[in-house]
Amino acid sequence: MNDLTQADMDRAAEAEARPRRAADPAQRDFDMIIIGAGMSGIGAAHNLLTRRPNESFAILEAKADYGGTWRTHTYPGIRSDSDFYTFGFGFKPWLGDPIAKADQILDYLSEAIEEDDLTGHIHYQRRVKKASWSTAEQRWTLQVENGATGEVEKYTTRFMWMCQGYYDHDNPYTPDWDGMGDFKGQIVHPQQWPDDLDYKGKRVVVIGSGATAATLIPSLAPDVGHVTMLQRSPTYFHPGFNKNELADQLRALEIPDAWTHEIVRRAYLKEQREIQELSIAYPEEAKKEMINVVKEHLGEDFDVETHFTPSYNPWRQRIAFVPDGDLFEAMKTGKASVVTDHIDRFVENGILLKSGKVLEADIIITATGFNLSFFGGIPFDMDGEPIDFADTVTYRGLMIEGVPNLSYIFGYLRTAWTMRVDLCCDFYCRLLDRMDERQAKVVVAQMTDEERALPRDRIIPESEFNSGYMQRGLHKFPKRVEQEPWNAPLDYYVERETIPSIDLDEPALKYS
Repeated sequence: MNDLTQADMDRAAEAEARPRRAADPAQRDFDMIIIGAGMSGIGAAHNLLTRRPNESFAILEAKADYGGTWRTHTYPGIRSDSDFYTFGFGFKPWLGDPIAKADQILDYLSEAIEEDDLTGHIHYQRRVKKASWSTAEQRWTLQVENGATGEVEKYTTRFMWMCQGYYDHDNPYTPDWDGMGDFKGQIVHPQQWPDDLDYKGKRVVVIGSGATAATLIPSLAPDVGHVTMLQRSPTYFHPGFNKNELADQLRALEIPDAWTHEIVRRAYLKEQREIQELSIAYPEEAKKEMINVVKEHLGEDFDVETHFTPSYNPWRQRIAFVPDGDLFEAMKTGKASVVTDHIDRFVENGILLKSGKVLEADIIITATGFNLSFFGGIPFDMDGEPIDFADTVTYRGLMIEGVPNLSYIFGYLRTAWTMRVDLCCDFYCRLLDRMDERQAKVVVAQMTDEERALPRDRIIPESEFNSGYMQRGLHKFPKRVEQEPWNAPLDYYVERETIPSIDLDEPALKYS
């Protein structure tokens, strides 16, 4: 299980006492290179320092600062859409409210970087342009663009951890609606929020009803003339207080922060598991309960059936937590509303709907999601032969079949993304230890000919998760087959048992 035991804490304390290899800013050759200085990359670096303190490593970050998603998105009110006791690190206590705003998350990450003395290890404004594996040299060579100078630098490494997330930071998803050029107002995607956007007193339409829309609307409502959430179909929301009574009680009793964090983390995970199991076993009952909670906020006179009763079962898409019911409170004030309809086209003064109604707007915000990007779109090759990851198969969602000394972190969709970071990193560190024991320089996951002939499916089956961004982009990702170890459950409650028990000498893992 991915829970702190006394042995874990003793091991961490012992590792903290060991001398660590100091970072050399001029170094370009490493035992390990981590791609991305967001939640996953910083979590990976902590695990590496704790478990393998003598490993030389660098984090390559394309942006000018740490934070990943929380640095990219600057729209009003941006916050986590799941509690930060589970979204935060297992090794660093969270001290704030369960739902965290971006500035709080960046402060938390800054503290983690400082506490682990990671600053010298992070190479900012370093965008990987190409990654090449040499069998003869048993190393990866990276062509890296220095954003400050424009020069291309060469980095080499024995092993790579891909921690850059799974979506395209530079190119958000916006459908090409008819008439967009006819609209006389301003069209904005939240991922590219202008610093100088003036929405005070304006008529605003937010297209979409996911976590971004649920965050934006209550943040905009006090200042705009009116804001409308325009959705094609309803989605699920989970309103609740942005407080945790258990955490408050434990702190009042002066329980150590690390204990409080772990206890509350476990409590959230238990509750989330019960909700997910209920949703799978009794979807209609779960759906009724979730909709009733919305009715309690909006009142019996609100048309909840039209606007907040989804056609799909709970948890086939992410469910956004609505702290203190702020989205619904904004609607109750009259400053915000919801329209469920389809877009016919954009017109000069707003959006013409299929129903014939025109939603007038000064600003249209396209909270329509993002584009998936596997490994940040970096071109990879092995001995000069390009790798098409869409033609590969995953090894337990941890490595890529046939690709040596390369691992990646893909988090959870129903549970907080970061819950998988420590599990993955524990496996990777054990794998590196096993390589040392076997005096191996290379490890690769390889299928047999019979396994390669098995039917393949997308890594996340549509029956499990059907969000629009998944439908649009999962064809770029490695595939899965039904037979272990060539699949990825991506279920924390399964993997907290299975990942720590992986046999590092199983036939699929080849050492040389």
